[in-house]
This record gives sequence, C-alpha cells and structure tokens, in this order.
Amino acid sequence: MSEVVLITGAGRGIGAATALLAARRGYRVCVNYRADEESADAVVREIRDGGGTALAVRADVSRASEVERLFRTVDEELGPLTALVNNAGTLEEQCRLDALDEDRLARIWAANITGPFLCAGAAVRRMSTRYGGSGGAIVNVSSAASRLGSPNEYVDYAASKGALDSMTRGLALEVAAEGIRVNAVRPGLIHTGIHALGGEPGRVDRLGPDLPMGRGGQPEEIAESIMFLLSPASSYTTGAFVDLAGGR
Repeated sequence: MSEVVLITGAGRGIGAATALLAARRGYRVCVNYRADEESADAVVREIRDGGGTALAVRADVSRASEVERLFRTVDEELGPLTALVNNAGTLEEQCRLDALDEDRLARIWAANITGPFLCAGAAVRRMSTRYGGSGGAIVNVSSAASRLGSPNEYVDYAASKGALDSMTRGLALEVAAEGIRVNAVRPGLIHTGIHALGGEPGRVDRLGPDLPMGRGGQPEEIAESIMFLLSPASSYTTGAFVDLAGGR
C-alpha cells in the first residue's frame, strides 16, 4: 500500500500545492479543510483525474473531537497514516500589538498553535512504535515571521509561529527514537490568499522586489521542500528548519 498523508488546510495555497505534488509522488492524500468545500473538492478532483487517490474531509483542527474524527476517517478510507503536514493556519488584519484584543488572540492561538498540537498528537498515536506503529514523518508549516517578528503587522501571528517552532524541536526530540521525524518549513513572502486576510492582498507584489532574490515565492516551491522532508531522502533529518524566504 502506498504512503498516506494528511494535509491540514489543503484546499488552497501551500496546502493544495503540497496535496497535488504528494499525489503525483504516489501518496494517498487526505485534503482537510474547515470551510471552503468547493476548493477542497477541486483539489481532490484534480488528483483523481490524474489517477491518484484522495478524499476531502471537513474538520476544525482546533477542536479535539473533530481532529479525532478526521484521523479516524483517514484510517478507514486511506489506510495507516505515514505522514502529516500541519499547514492550516490564519492571520488577521495588520495592526500593532497594542491594538490586539483577547478574541483575536484566541482565534490565532486556536488555529496556529492548538490545531497543530492536536493533529501532531493524533499522528504520534498512530505512527509511533511506542503505540505499535511503523513510524512516519511530520512537517509543520511555520513562517519566516517566527524569526522576524512582523512588527506593525502581525506580532500575534509571528508569536504563534514561534510556538510552532518550539513544538517542532521538542516533539522531534520526544519521538526521535520512535520512528517519527518532525521538521518544519518557514516560508516567507509567498503568493497565496492568506495576505488578503491581513487586508493587503497585494503584499507580496509590494515587498517581493525588495527581497534578495527580487521576487515572492510560489506555493509549489514550498511544496517541494515539504515533500523532501517527508521523503526517505531526508531520513536522517529531524528537528530541522528549512527557511524558504528568498534570502530574507
């Protein structure tokens, strides 16, 4: 049986690009989404049209009961999980830290911290040799913001990705002897729809020319690194971070 990957937030952007690439590499793919059913179904349709195997599953990964349902569906429909990509995340309109409120912080933490923690836990319980599993790989989609802080824009988002970096390192050490590798990618300015959530859909076009490489990145470029970290080509790599920010 082929490898099985669950990708959270896979209806659009980096998640969708990773799902399509994983399918081309022979993975059976679960496309998780929270609200945009149409986009998730389009990704699944493209995979199936190309001869691959995929299904879309709606679940809010910040809720434990929905995470368990999501993972059970993968177990039943695709087979034993071998890979997880914690891609789902969000940000909100640009503002300074002193303008943040409690509700916004709760939403950011839920999507960007709680969700990856819950999904990683469910994956470990399935993949770890401690629980009778055969091992696997987890890739967390962090952000260059975790290094840069995103002043005057998204300090809360940057902080949430900093937490994800800490989780990546800590979990990697916890499960290194249990057959699971845990790594992260840290994309920079990438052409995806997430910037519209921050109130500036043209942000990459504005800032991209000032990067050392002179342009923003494409989701497909991030997907390539994610798939490398999931693959046997990185079999001796865990607790590592790949910065994909055009030199920023």
